[in-house]
Amino acid sequence: MSSLRRITVAVAAGLLALALAQPSMARMDNDEVDITYVLYTKVGNVFWEPAIRGANEAAELLGVNIDIQYGDQDPVKQNNIIETAIANKVDGIAIAIYTPDAFTENVAKARAAGMGVVVFNIDDPGGTAATESMGFIGQDFPASGYAIAKLLVERWGIKAGDHVAAPVELPDLTYAVKRYEGVKRAIDEVGATSEMFGTGVVMEEARTSIAQYLVGHPETDAVISMGGTPTAQAPAAIEEAGMEIPNGGFDINEIVMRNIMAGKTEATIDQQPYYQGFLPILFLANFKRYGLHPADFNTGLAVVDRSNAEFVSELAGTYR
Repeated sequence: MSSLRRITVAVAAGLLALALAQPSMARMDNDEVDITYVLYTKVGNVFWEPAIRGANEAAELLGVNIDIQYGDQDPVKQNNIIETAIANKVDGIAIAIYTPDAFTENVAKARAAGMGVVVFNIDDPGGTAATESMGFIGQDFPASGYAIAKLLVERWGIKAGDHVAAPVELPDLTYAVKRYEGVKRAIDEVGATSEMFGTGVVMEEARTSIAQYLVGHPETDAVISMGGTPTAQAPAAIEEAGMEIPNGGFDINEIVMRNIMAGKTEATIDQQPYYQGFLPILFLANFKRYGLHPADFNTGLAVVDRSNAEFVSELAGTYR
């Protein structure tokens, strides 16, 4: 076993031991636990690889049965998955609420049936108070948007009258709207302007969308992407548009890391999706076995730039 693997297992085991410290309650480690974990996108989206690893490693560590499903960005399909999980009487359900109000009724049904429900990655804009979910494991989107934009504005010297492009995969989804709130606030503070626009989730299409925007907006001084796909494709799109402007953004993948290490991208924020896989399984298993209520967990503002890119790059697609 590698040193990294030993450290990871040791840390996870330590957290688990703390979480299970219940002197007055009999241990029920062998209780059967079935959890449905629903990814809202299609199979093959590289962003989810660390989350899937985290979910599977938690399931193995805890002796939990996990069923990973894909919602294909279709609220009807995701609701069908949730309803099937309820009919099968699973013990816990982990979902992303990427469309406000779309899953509220079924979350309530699951809770009424005694099942634990936690949300990961994207929550309802009103938070857990807007649904009957028990906790949210994910990033504070407005805070992270403000943090990366503030950092990049300062590094690049963005000033009054400058213009910043803000591409994102799916501009109508909560993560995009909330991240842009933070990005826009930081840009507005210096008197610059910004504009959010959609690129889709396909890499080649995102590159074309960004390049077309830049050709149509030659006054653009920088690009702050709000998702992993446009962050990965921004440098190539800028070159395609015949421009030389800085860029940075969100999320980790192999392309983003290569660009940072080559000096083509300034910085990115890693929302640490490994936690978004591991912790829902931990929380739901402990709720079933020990009655421990799940909690909100902010997966952070981890800035990755050339100062730490080499280390992070080794883990891209696995733990980062």
